[in-house]
Formats: sequence, C-alpha cells, structure tokens
Amino acid sequence: MPAQEPRPAASSQTLSRGIQMLELLARQSGPTTIASAAAQLGVHRSIAYRILRTLEDHDLVERDASGFLRLGAGLAALAQNVAKELQTAALPELNAVANELGMTAFLVVLEKATCITLQSAEPRDGMANVARKPGSRHQLDVGAPGIAIQSALDHADRELLLPGIPLRSEVLVARSRGYATSRNEVIAGLSGVSVPLRIPGQRPGALAVVYISSAIPEDAIAARLNKGAAAISAQLA
Repeated sequence: MPAQEPRPAASSQTLSRGIQMLELLARQSGPTTIASAAAQLGVHRSIAYRILRTLEDHDLVERDASGFLRLGAGLAALAQNVAKELQTAALPELNAVANELGMTAFLVVLEKATCITLQSAEPRDGMANVARKPGSRHQLDVGAPGIAIQSALDHADRELLLPGIPLRSEVLVARSRGYATSRNEVIAGLSGVSVPLRIPGQRPGALAVVYISSAIPEDAIAARLNKGAAAISAQLA
C-alpha cells in the first residue's frame, strides 16, 4: 500500500485574524472603532472584540478613553531587532537627510511584492511634517520606493522575487537616471523621491523622502539620498 502524503498543516484562523487586525490598524490614517475594524475584517463584532482583547493583553493594541484603537507600544519591542544592523546604520543617515532637506525620510524593504517601512525620521524644524510609521505597507508597483527597488533588480532577481508583476516604464527611467519619483500614488497630494539600497545579505530596499512641496530640485534630493545610501552600504560592507 503506497504511503500517504502528509497533509499540509492547518493554519490558525485566530492567529491570522489577529495579524490582519494589526495590518488593518497600521493602514489607518485616523481613529478606528471596534465596529469599524470588525466590518473591515468581515467578522462579527464579538469576534473582533476577543481578538483585540488578546492583542491588548500583549500591548500590541491600545484603546483610548473614547474607545478608539491604535497600535500599541509592544510592537516597537518586537520590531527593534528586525534587520537590526541595517536599522542601526540607517538611522543617523535618515535623521541627517530629514533635517537637511526638511522632509520625512524613511527606509523601506521588499517583502512579498510590497514595500514595508522599516524606519523613518521627521525633520526637527518641519512645520507640516508627513508621518511615515514603521510597519506601513504599500504595493511595490506604486510609489517612488517601489519603483527604485525594482530599478536595481536584474532579470533573474525579478523573476524570483516579483513573478507576474508588470514592469512599469518608470522603472526603466529610474534605472537610467539612478532615482525614482512619484506624485499622488500612495497618498494624494504627496511627492516622493527614492533611490535603491542593495546590501549583500539584506533584502532589496530603498531610501526615500516624502513631502508636500519643495523648492529643492528632484535631482538634488536624489543626490543626497544616494550619499546616504552609500554611507549605509559602507558601514555594512
């Protein structure tokens, strides 16, 4: 009698919903209620409440006095060792870029055809800073960081990491000039400039800035980002 193939392990629906809840809250730009979260997840309010209570017990979600939800401080403790060497090398450069250009600077890495913000820095003297929370995620085919990451991938890398994702013409432009730009792609009214960051042993990534308006030419912004990327690479070489 032939041996039976092992059945694939069943995934945990409860764990999956808890992760989906964290991802949902990370995407929100304003206050969120339990009722809204339940509706967006497609579950009954009582199920959403149980998920949130568990996340609260581990300091991953918080509720304010009005009952609005937000990500908890416990997430920072979990995230502090993610790509720790890269974060340590990048933070001084992000702070320098943010303060010199007066823009929010951030580091993103590639994760399953999405861009995830690993670290960010806002300018000290900015009057209208644009927040970019670590853990924020957007699709790779929109926004300057995703275009910049793609511009540094060769054909083999692209086939391996991004199967089936169409190649935008902007990727070829970014590859030619060494940086990517975007406007109104991830968040309406915002512009972005980004350069690729490739370090052996690390995920493909990018340094980027996002801003509402600026008198600084895009190529000058890109030059400063490339300087930062080179400094990070030198530290981790």
